Amino acid sequence: MGLRRDEQDQAFTLSQSATGHVFQERRHTKCMHDNVHRSIYVDALSLRFVDTEQFQRLRDVRQLGLCHMVYPGAVHTRFEHSLGTYYLADQAISRIKNFQGEELGIERSDLKVVKLAGLLHDIGHGPFSHVFDNEFLPKILPGEKWSHEQMSVDMIDYMVDLHHIDIDSSDVRRVQEMILASSVPVSRQSGREKRFLYDIVANGRNGIDVDKFDYIERDTRACGIGNGFNYARLMENMRVMEDEICYRAKEARNVYDLFVTRADLHRTVYTHPKVKAMELMVADAFLLADNYLLISDQIRSPEAFWKLDDTILKAIETADQQELQAARQLVLRLRRRQLYQFCNEYSVPREMLDHFKDVTPKDIVCAQTRSGVELKEEDICVVNQKIDLTRGQEDPVRSVSFFQDYESQEKFKIQRDRISHLLPGFFLDRIVRVYSKKPELVEIVSDAFENFQVKTYGVKTQVHGTPNGKKKKRTTSP
Repeated sequence: MGLRRDEQDQAFTLSQSATGHVFQERRHTKCMHDNVHRSIYVDALSLRFVDTEQFQRLRDVRQLGLCHMVYPGAVHTRFEHSLGTYYLADQAISRIKNFQGEELGIERSDLKVVKLAGLLHDIGHGPFSHVFDNEFLPKILPGEKWSHEQMSVDMIDYMVDLHHIDIDSSDVRRVQEMILASSVPVSRQSGREKRFLYDIVANGRNGIDVDKFDYIERDTRACGIGNGFNYARLMENMRVMEDEICYRAKEARNVYDLFVTRADLHRTVYTHPKVKAMELMVADAFLLADNYLLISDQIRSPEAFWKLDDTILKAIETADQQELQAARQLVLRLRRRQLYQFCNEYSVPREMLDHFKDVTPKDIVCAQTRSGVELKEEDICVVNQKIDLTRGQEDPVRSVSFFQDYESQEKFKIQRDRISHLLPGFFLDRIVRVYSKKPELVEIVSDAFENFQVKTYGVKTQVHGTPNGKKKKRTTSP
């Protein structure tokens, strides 16, 4: 690892003195075998949260929503991911404590709250994960300021009170702030010291956190796709300097691999055209069922919300109530692979990105020129997809601090061209996709979509035309 001799001696002494303590604590832990991280030892306090109906619910919330319908191996759940993030949070803070614990004043309570933040950061996810908060809620409750992170925070309070979990209120508050750290600035009081602790699970400073480490490794394995990012190597070469987690300069390329691999997952897996088609159908099924099942009402309190999970789709599918017939028919279409039809897509020209406005079904309808069949907005779905390296059009590595070696006392930034001229030079894609809800309208929707591109940009920006075979599809009612 390249430690100085005095640091090596300190590390050896720490490890020797800690050995007996570790074995002593192992008696109060539970070992869970994970297919990514192997043995995960969960401490007694964390088990108090794990062994609740609220946390066990995550076994019925798939990590990747409907991706398993395209990538059959992607059946893992938020339960496994939460345990994996807990494990990596433990590894990260323990490593920092072993080598810099005395210098940084790291206490046992710091280890406790970092691990709990990793364990509980996703406990507020809804059915099919991001399908619920990205596709369903914006349609049923436009303008609603709801997030799964805030629900995770509310759920923790609910669980502590309901199950009488013995944990200090200040520790609960720190766990909650760590979960919100990527979206809400840490309060001045909490951020006054040990600010680096808030960058371990949900890093709002530069986006490098153990949440990404776990889901990138777990999702690429499950989907059988390549992963050029090595999280273990990055964790071996980190160090806290001036209250910030920094990385050895030789790991700069590995840091880029983190962001690029994440973007590749978004493009090839999370936003796969057929995955998005199925997500749109499930969101529509929830919309049709909402008046009867009151799905959207359950986001108001953790007491109601924890009862929501992926099994709601099966409940709709097998229900006999007349009020759910339309939703049931849509779920049957999904099962029979009679999906919303992907018509085409284009990438927004780079020079237009600064002025881009979301495309709507109305835009496509207004671009129709073919006579005979009149398109309606409800026949069309438009997906405005943003894929970036976490910082929009900015280079994310510009927010990362590095150090030369373990002898150096200064941190610094690294310019992209100092690393390689083969690294990405642009960091944001906006992709516009159009779907026809009815197979018989694919040709008309595709033509209108092409007209819209010409009208907006002066040319067709899509790569190729919609295949003729898809245009000639017809539907069979279930």
